[in-house]
Amino acid sequence: MPTYVEVAAQIEALVLSVDPSELHGSLCALRCGAPQRTNWLAEAMSDEHLAPPLPGSPLARLDAATVAQLAAADFGLELLLPEDDAPVSERGEALVAWCRGFLGGVGLAGLHGALAEETREALVDLARIAESEVSYDDPEADEEALAELEEFVRVAALLVHGDCLAAHDRRRLH
Repeated sequence: MPTYVEVAAQIEALVLSVDPSELHGSLCALRCGAPQRTNWLAEAMSDEHLAPPLPGSPLARLDAATVAQLAAADFGLELLLPEDDAPVSERGEALVAWCRGFLGGVGLAGLHGALAEETREALVDLARIAESEVSYDDPEADEEALAELEEFVRVAALLVHGDCLAAHDRRRLH
């Protein structure tokens, strides 16, 4: 998986106005709905003229890693966030942006109807995170709270993915 900095550099080179974490959140939701999408970037950016990422580019590697992580049996989804040595405030804002992107991707992919009640509740919680304004007062407590939120967000994304797979399997049976 490419680093946050690598993805940010490619976004800047493409002159896209999106946060790397927000774009990854959108990508995750779009891939939950349809792992075989051909131009997720155009969908995420709502720009049908945007070409797919070039093979081997940071965005193409991000896509490949995301698809593999969502499909993996070990639930090893990594959220694209700044490195752990970045200030907690920067990482917290990136997590908020990731949630915003994921929720937007859920909407773009039209996933709401396929989701179980528990998963819809998790999306409501993600919306609360996406709308939050975080204050950082106690570095140690803030680190711990951010780690817990990251884990919750990661599990919520995997829950959405699992529901989408189950809905797809149900449609194939009928």
